Amino acid sequence: MLSNSGKPISPLRQRMIDDMTARRFKEATQRDYVRHVRNFAAFLRRSPDSATSEDLRLFQVHLGQQKIGAVTINAAISALRFFFNVTIERPDLVRLLKIVHEPRKAPVVLSQEEMVRLLEAAPGLKYRAAFSVAYGAGLRVSEVVALKVSDIDSERMTLRVEQGKGQRDRYVMLSPQLLSVLREWQSAAQPWAWLFPGQNPVNRAVHAAARDAGIAKRVTPHTLRHSFATHLLEQNVDIRVIQVLLGHAKLETTALYTRVAVNTIRDVISPLERLGLNLTGHAPPA
Repeated sequence: MLSNSGKPISPLRQRMIDDMTARRFKEATQRDYVRHVRNFAAFLRRSPDSATSEDLRLFQVHLGQQKIGAVTINAAISALRFFFNVTIERPDLVRLLKIVHEPRKAPVVLSQEEMVRLLEAAPGLKYRAAFSVAYGAGLRVSEVVALKVSDIDSERMTLRVEQGKGQRDRYVMLSPQLLSVLREWQSAAQPWAWLFPGQNPVNRAVHAAARDAGIAKRVTPHTLRHSFATHLLEQNVDIRVIQVLLGHAKLETTALYTRVAVNTIRDVISPLERLGLNLTGHAPPA
């Protein structure tokens, strides 16, 4: 069998691809896993199935010395764990591989006023509609561009998110405002299958809109999703409901937004206030 580049695929790589296909890994995940194992083989300078546990330990040391993030390192570890645990059935070799933990930073969130400016600065109707979906329904950018026309249910006022992160389907709310802008986009573009067909450089469009709107914060498409969750939390929507809308598997992931929900923090009454003391106007002790 040949790869996309026309080169023959080794039996070992084909076995790994078959193992991933049997587990219904997405094509993008398969490409990433193959790339990480190929990088390990290049480091090893021989076939990866001949590696020892010491080789794997040294490879993680090598990764740690590179200027790459924890996400990239952990992706390589996941790929290698799959290769050794599943494809060649040598789980004993990967016991020394450790996931790299990185402190979770508070997400960047736009205020409602900034959100208005960003939507108004969107470069065209297509991106105004796409931004509105990301913010109005809390979708990831990959979920926005994967939406189909048939995912819009105007009777139930929901959007169907098919095979989101973790390969889970879910339904999210479809507000009247969001439905209106999507209908306007449909009328103008008349998409028949995908809601946003063609190339969708949403990341560049968001950066351009933030710049034109005079927003100094570092804005990415995921900022719109962060803002969706934070604004709902500030409206006292139950955090478990927000978890379902975002498609989070763990509540602790959703709880991250409590760190930036300013209205929620501000509305909490400090225990100092409940003491009934007047701490001002007292003369300092002699």
